[in-house]
Amino acid sequence: MSDAPDTTTLDPVPPSQAAQPNFFDRALDNLRTRWREIAASARGAVGAPPRTHLPREDAERLKEQIEACLESRGGEVSARARAAQLGRTYLALDPQGRRNFLLMLARDFDVDRDAVMDAMVTFQAAADPVARGHAERALRRALEPPRLRLLTQFNALPEGVKFLVDLRAELMEMARGEPLLQALEDDLKNLLRAWFDVGFLEMHRITWDSPASLLEKLIKYEAVHEISGWQDLKDRLDSDRRCFAFFHPRMPHEPLIFVEVALVQGMSDNVQALLDPTAPVCDPKSADNAIFYSISNAQSGLAGISFGNFLIKRVVDGLATEFPNIKCYATLSPIPGFRRWFDRTLDRDGDALLTNTEAERIAERLSALERTDDTEAPTEGGVGTDESPLLVRALSRPGWVDDEELQKRLRGPLMRMCTQYLTTVQEAKGHGRARAQDPVAHFHLTNGARMERLNWLADRSAKGLKQSLGMMINYRYRLGEIDANHEAYTGEGRIITSSAVRSLGKAGG
Repeated sequence: MSDAPDTTTLDPVPPSQAAQPNFFDRALDNLRTRWREIAASARGAVGAPPRTHLPREDAERLKEQIEACLESRGGEVSARARAAQLGRTYLALDPQGRRNFLLMLARDFDVDRDAVMDAMVTFQAAADPVARGHAERALRRALEPPRLRLLTQFNALPEGVKFLVDLRAELMEMARGEPLLQALEDDLKNLLRAWFDVGFLEMHRITWDSPASLLEKLIKYEAVHEISGWQDLKDRLDSDRRCFAFFHPRMPHEPLIFVEVALVQGMSDNVQALLDPTAPVCDPKSADNAIFYSISNAQSGLAGISFGNFLIKRVVDGLATEFPNIKCYATLSPIPGFRRWFDRTLDRDGDALLTNTEAERIAERLSALERTDDTEAPTEGGVGTDESPLLVRALSRPGWVDDEELQKRLRGPLMRMCTQYLTTVQEAKGHGRARAQDPVAHFHLTNGARMERLNWLADRSAKGLKQSLGMMINYRYRLGEIDANHEAYTGEGRIITSSAVRSLGKAGG
């Protein structure tokens, strides 16, 4: 089930780059058209449009336009028109021009520190509660950068909120290593966090009868298990499937995050079987399990603004009412960080990761396979010359997952190491809290789930083998235990697991 650097089986996964055509490409024409009439009344004051790379002299003219926006010259209608013209101007710039624009906004429209110092002096000198109240409000106003007021004006424009969400997506890329832009990005993130409070969001079910434009976005934004086309999407919206998404009133046609659910009998342990297009459709009324197998963030510009946990809880509440026979709510989740951790651990410890019995059994099978290889295609030195660790040799074989005997001998040690990875808590840093190493695990444990079952070769896709050697995990949401599990993890750094998971963490033969 899905999950982002700040998305996951159920940890929200950010949309893939393929689903995000060069920043504003999806909405560029629409925004230009919708803002054209609003901006028309401001053109006389703006003059000739700036050159696309926004050289310094053009930036100075834009700076004057921004100042006029902030001073609301001519009233609210004129300010709105100027904001629309600014937005259209930004959309017409090339990447270097956009960077120059944002640097100017960050540098020249930051907090006036002299005004802040004056406000602080006034506050410290205030002698009575009324004066202190006035001074506090004046200090708060002084601490608000003018650029924040400018960004807020876009809220009143058609698709203005979407513009700012996409603007932050681009700004996040530009801000790396640039403190000025990092401060602007932080301002915009805080603004969006307030606007996208979960109390403002609306949950809607998406069905095959939903508008085609919305269904197309699901295909583009799915970040966990790629949707191969319209028939694949139709299968995922069949009667034994559910898809729910959060929407914002100012972005009614754009999903913010969506979750895909399968209504099945028994807890799913293989994602290929779950998504098999030839599998018969289950009667949802006979289902006893609801499996959350993918959750995807659809808006890169909302990274770090979490509402995936609220979506899960709302979906569970809705399904419990619609299908009272469902007794188990669980995920089928990827383990995206395991392979990186495993490779580092293997480089450090080599064959010491294996018990003597495990090493003997794997070496025996590898010798047999390598003798066959050498018979079919003789190599210099022959069998037994590779001194790499056994697990390196085994996993470097292209068809290791298809060799039943080899994968049977790998299963015990690999599942043990994966369990160790999942259940090891990272030490708290600074004022932070201890947390699980895996981002998807952290997401679900924070929400109050427990680690229920680790599944061997549950995802044989190239992506699944690359990120977790094919393993996936079920996180289970027991409604009566969610709060206690949440407190144990967030308060004590304790990971709640089933006895089956705990037993996998012990060394075996």
